Amino acid sequence: MQHVEITRMVSIPDPRKIERYRSAPQNGPRILFFSGGTALQGVSRDIIQYTHNSIHLITPFDSGGSSAVLRKEFSMPAVGDIRNRLMSLADSSIHGNPDMYSFFAHRLDKEASQQELRSELSHLCDGTHPLMLAVPYPMRSFIQASMVSFRRSASESFDLRGASLGNLVLAAEYLDHGRHLSPVIYLFSKLAEVRGLVRPIANVTAQLAVSLTDGTTIVGQHLITGKEAAPLHSKINNIWLAASQHDPTPITVSIPQRTQELIHSAELICYPMGSFYSSVIANLLPKGVGTSIAQTNCPKIFIPNTGTDVELAGHTLSEQIETLLHHLKKDSPNTISTKDVLNLIVVDSDSTRYNGSLNNDMLSREGIDVVSCNVITKNSSPYIDAAVLNKVLLSLC
Repeated sequence: MQHVEITRMVSIPDPRKIERYRSAPQNGPRILFFSGGTALQGVSRDIIQYTHNSIHLITPFDSGGSSAVLRKEFSMPAVGDIRNRLMSLADSSIHGNPDMYSFFAHRLDKEASQQELRSELSHLCDGTHPLMLAVPYPMRSFIQASMVSFRRSASESFDLRGASLGNLVLAAEYLDHGRHLSPVIYLFSKLAEVRGLVRPIANVTAQLAVSLTDGTTIVGQHLITGKEAAPLHSKINNIWLAASQHDPTPITVSIPQRTQELIHSAELICYPMGSFYSSVIANLLPKGVGTSIAQTNCPKIFIPNTGTDVELAGHTLSEQIETLLHHLKKDSPNTISTKDVLNLIVVDSDSTRYNGSLNNDMLSREGIDVVSCNVITKNSSPYIDAAVLNKVLLSLC
């Protein structure tokens, strides 16, 4: 058991809470994460031991990888991060649908020719592909119909190299459901025995845009993360949503009523580690997010990045907090207070892992408490240990 520094002494993990959640995960707490990408894969895989009710609001603004090919072909939101989160939350054990999991997680060969891939797609459509044959009825007929629908909708020039079968199913069903993602994700979740709720923050095709301190404007998530392009040469000082990669003009996007209701239902809200701008802040850009958070009475916790996020080059720890608060309050800066949107910050007990220190005067003035404990372990270093973080969050519910 570990004691942590906060305004009062608490024990983390709380063994009684953890065991109660573990014994009945179907009744576990509604922890809501604003995220995207892969940073929360470990957290998601681990948390289903304790709750099947976690909520994951995911950015649909990815513009790289196989998602970019689908976005270009069908003018649709990115589904790659959504699929990744669904797979992380899926029950891949014998008690779930492991064959469905294998199908959705499979990627076509990046090195194969288009002719070979078209042939493989034909086998998927006619039901003779080994992955399709492994899926039991009646799920097989649904997936097979989705693949047929995808083949019918895609142009002959569609590049199948490295395509995720799960992404293709999501894309086909998105088109067949009037370009709405929520009903498609619901069906996908049932088929894959997903132990949580995943939704895009908004059903839009917008692009992420940032300005740098040197005056440069960049449009496209894949150009920001440092994964598919060189790391940014200057510090990010603003981020917004744009209509397309060819036009950086800011656009207004609002969250739907259903997303507001999901936020209001949360028992704990977490702004987690990961790509700070393209994952966490991106989810806060649509109008109504900050207001909905402020109206929700539950703990709101920030997990700052250590020095591992290239998007935070030049940012201090205090600047992370200030940037987060700016976007959380932007719906109504004069009426939303810090206590409405952020209560706790969880940091590792080794402060040297962060760029700069916490501004204790600001935190005290704003009423933000700090939980300092060993969330980075020997095995996870330099990243936060997912299992440890989950126990912290569950104990604070």
